[in-house]
Amino acid sequence: MQRRKLLEALASYGERYPEEYATVERFTALLNGHPNCFERDCWAGHITGSAWLVDPTQSQLLLTHHRKLNMWLQLGGHSDGETDTAAVAKREALEESGLPVHILSDEIFDIDIHKIPARKDDPAHEHFDIRFTLQTERDDFVVSAESIDLAWVPIEQLEAYTNEESILRMRRKWRAQSPS
Repeated sequence: MQRRKLLEALASYGERYPEEYATVERFTALLNGHPNCFERDCWAGHITGSAWLVDPTQSQLLLTHHRKLNMWLQLGGHSDGETDTAAVAKREALEESGLPVHILSDEIFDIDIHKIPARKDDPAHEHFDIRFTLQTERDDFVVSAESIDLAWVPIEQLEAYTNEESILRMRRKWRAQSPS
């Protein structure tokens, strides 16, 4: 059931962002071709969930200085068998920040496919990341063991922390949907 719902959500996303059609097609192929794509040991790639997590003013984004990748990124992580990707994004945001969060929209906010380098017994592989908009009503985060640090970053100053194109793309989408 959730797989069909996700395929429908991806089709809707592709209609909103036709320039990302090739990426939507890759997600669709993974979902249709790999029943285990929600498991972290699906080396053809696996589905992950991430959070564009904003503060109560919706002017700051919570970023993690990711311990394994040594980069500032949005919160998120592995599905671990969970097929509800919005629930994955919500779970990961809570686990990585200690903050209670709520989803602002059930629509997929962004998708991204990115390479993960080989590490220990894991071969290099790709994360097929599905991102959602979330908000918290508090700003008193707790840094988890997965992070070196967390920081509330003004959305207009993301480049002070990252030049990661997918995060800057999310900012463009956020600006386009947010009232000015």
